[in-house]
Amino acid sequence: MSLIVAVPAQTEASETRVALVPDVVGRFTALGCTVLVESGAGNRAHLPDSLYDQAQLVSRKQLLAESQLFLCVQPPDLKTLKKLSEGSCVAGFLAPYSGDDRIALMRDRRLTSLSVELIPRISRAQSMDVLSSQASIAGYRAVLNAAQLSGRFFPMLTTAAGTIRPAKVLVIGAGVAGLQALATARRLGAMTEGYDVRPETREQIQSLGARFLDLSVTATGDGGYARELSAEELKAQQDRLAEHLETVNVVITTAAIPGRPSPRILTREMVERMQPGSVIIDLAAEGGGNCELTRLGETIVHQSVTIDGPVNLPATLPIDASQMFARNLYSFLSESIIDGEFAPNFEDEIIDASAITHDGKIRLEAIRQRVEAN
Repeated sequence: MSLIVAVPAQTEASETRVALVPDVVGRFTALGCTVLVESGAGNRAHLPDSLYDQAQLVSRKQLLAESQLFLCVQPPDLKTLKKLSEGSCVAGFLAPYSGDDRIALMRDRRLTSLSVELIPRISRAQSMDVLSSQASIAGYRAVLNAAQLSGRFFPMLTTAAGTIRPAKVLVIGAGVAGLQALATARRLGAMTEGYDVRPETREQIQSLGARFLDLSVTATGDGGYARELSAEELKAQQDRLAEHLETVNVVITTAAIPGRPSPRILTREMVERMQPGSVIIDLAAEGGGNCELTRLGETIVHQSVTIDGPVNLPATLPIDASQMFARNLYSFLSESIIDGEFAPNFEDEIIDASAITHDGKIRLEAIRQRVEAN
């Protein structure tokens, strides 16, 4: 009996991605799986039903009733989880730092839940790293949004009306999104600078042709992320950054710490010192924002400075975002599919780190304590 892999249509208004694209469906069927795709699941990613010729197109009711391995882009709602068979598996973005009711329900229904946000960032897991693949899309799109909102050309232009100087773009945070933003801004001809509190990112920033902005504040943390700054460090950072922002036309902020509010880097006073017509793209908006004035999902203007707080930027490039997401999922799950059956090895460090619930228990202690406290 083959494993039934289920690919639902996403119901969130802002979500255009789909968990599996047609060519990755073929990879799952080659492992002995039967893939069920909800009719219309790929439409918003420009993948019509006709392309899913290696899958069975079914209704949502049939999909939920027969699913054994449910693949999702956005976390399933409670109504969906209640219709999945007990003992089945859910894999995808599961928002492990929130949604306690969802986690408790997955525990109570004895669902195995594998959260791609929790995949450890180790060499063996690079091909599974959904956070990185989707962050690269966000960094690229952030620069395009900035160019659209800016009243300036990004490249230097020599015209009959004189020479136009290139825009100056500062990217704060040199993770995947930040580095992609630097590379994209550079391709568009802008003068680029990058800043990160982790000094080891200097070489990565410079390798993209950008200048490393040294504010003499360092804060290397665990797992490749920056640690939180102390009050004294934060003040020193803001004082030095405020002066520099007066010379910048575009700021793209990407600083985030999983499971915690986004660090507040740009204050109202700092924004008010920026040049009129400047643009801020706050990629940390969903975590509260790196800028004090950011409003999630809105573009506002404060004293002639435009501040954008985008939501789910990867969904604005659904074709490539879905392709990358699907390949990451396959790399993540394929090792657990043996002879057409799903048999995750919980002694494997990748599965161990990413499994929220299994066999009626919440496996991750920090999440268990949080959920049970509520």
